[in-house]
Amino acid sequence: MDATDTLATGSEIALTVNDRPHTLTVDHRATLLDVLRERLGLTGAKQGCDHGQCGACTVLLDGRRVNSCLLPAVAQDGRAVTTVEGLAGPDGPHPLQRAFLEQDAFQCGFCTPGQLCSAAGVLRETADDPVPPDEAAVRELLSGNICRCGAYPAIVRAVRQAQAEVRSEAPSEARAERRSETRSGPRADVRAEPGARDGAA
Repeated sequence: MDATDTLATGSEIALTVNDRPHTLTVDHRATLLDVLRERLGLTGAKQGCDHGQCGACTVLLDGRRVNSCLLPAVAQDGRAVTTVEGLAGPDGPHPLQRAFLEQDAFQCGFCTPGQLCSAAGVLRETADDPVPPDEAAVRELLSGNICRCGAYPAIVRAVRQAQAEVRSEAPSEARAERRSETRSGPRADVRAEPGARDGAA
């Protein structure tokens, strides 16, 4: 394939993935999930249903949870992606990762990366709510991520544990900054299809 053929079927994009910049030529047919798994070797996000119904492919796009199997990679030029591999910080695992371990919130583990990314999105979306989401609200917020092993009770406990930890540690300045960011756009998750909810669990 010569350069002309390549340009006809692909385009160059720049992505920041887990705080690392990447410049890639991607096929116009490739999804963001394809690029993460096959081009960047980030296999945490899973290919499940390929229809945005199971949430196994959930990642954070500019801080908001999305189903990466629905998003054309070529349309994500200049955006920032966080996968499960990028959740941990310099001081260790993310509070959600610790909570999932402590609450035994997984069995086979196939859905866990998507559950974690979706839960991270929920923590961000609800950080400034006067009253934190109760158990029923957490279940609803995560209703787009399917766990075929049925670990839902432990997942909800883990999310609420991490929620309490994050809220107790977040300084007021950070809360104010998040509130400003949240008000700049809709709180609902961004999906590729109108009316669909972003990879919530």
